[in-house]
Amino acid sequence: MSLVDELVPSRYAVQVGDVDVMVISDGVLPITASTLATNVPPADLSAWLKDMYLPPEVTDWPLNVAVVRSGDKTILVDSGLGTEFPGFPRAGQLAARLDAAGVDAASVTDVVLTHLHMDHIGGLLVDGLRGRLRTDLRVHVAAAEAEFWEAPDFSRTVMPAPIPEVLRSTAARFLDVYRGRLHTFESDVEVAPGVVVRRTGGHTPGHSIVRVESGDDALTFAGDAVFQPGFENPSWQNGFEHDPEESTRVRLALLKELAATGEQLVATHLPFPSLCHVAEAGNAYRFVPSVWDY
Repeated sequence: MSLVDELVPSRYAVQVGDVDVMVISDGVLPITASTLATNVPPADLSAWLKDMYLPPEVTDWPLNVAVVRSGDKTILVDSGLGTEFPGFPRAGQLAARLDAAGVDAASVTDVVLTHLHMDHIGGLLVDGLRGRLRTDLRVHVAAAEAEFWEAPDFSRTVMPAPIPEVLRSTAARFLDVYRGRLHTFESDVEVAPGVVVRRTGGHTPGHSIVRVESGDDALTFAGDAVFQPGFENPSWQNGFEHDPEESTRVRLALLKELAATGEQLVATHLPFPSLCHVAEAGNAYRFVPSVWDY
């Protein structure tokens, strides 16, 4: 069966005013469930996993990227895992799924990277995609992010043993390959009409989110600022967060903002297509899935 005819869809398009946004699944990768909440008793996490009908030891982590078309720009937001990690055979689908969605890699004018973890940059290192990108491609990343990965600090993360070194080596290779195409920014940058990238920090020092606004509509791609447990339990710390306390502050501020504005949210590791609204629920929040338009 071709990707065009796949039974489970891997792309979902939404209109934000005059801006086209397409969420594309890069697949899923298995993750040790304990990394979802490293600062709470295991029994609390086990109860949450059970309530969500998720397995107790290893759970699948969705990988969402986005293609945004605004004006004469076609912007790829993150690039998924890539294909060089044999332990994650169901991830790294971006190149094929761009083709299936009718998105020509050569049409991409800009790439925005929320941060330089391997599941956000690996797709750009795949020969089947890298060789098709235009020579004048602009890759936008926060200056603090590029600087951090020159000598990354994992002292406050709680990751499975092999992961930090793989993150380090993948980021180093990415910077070596794409350094000449990097366009760094300090706090925020508008990459196309209505498409603004804003550094939040927290998850990594240069972690950034992308806000799309046009007319009366708005949507935020939050990268790794919000994980699945983070609505009901925004103070739960994820093992991949390089500054857990700042990550919590960023998450709470973002959820509060989105609950107030009512705009849609997309995040990398929420269930595909991850489009949702945020609602207040006492001292926490609720994930409210957007109704699919079809």
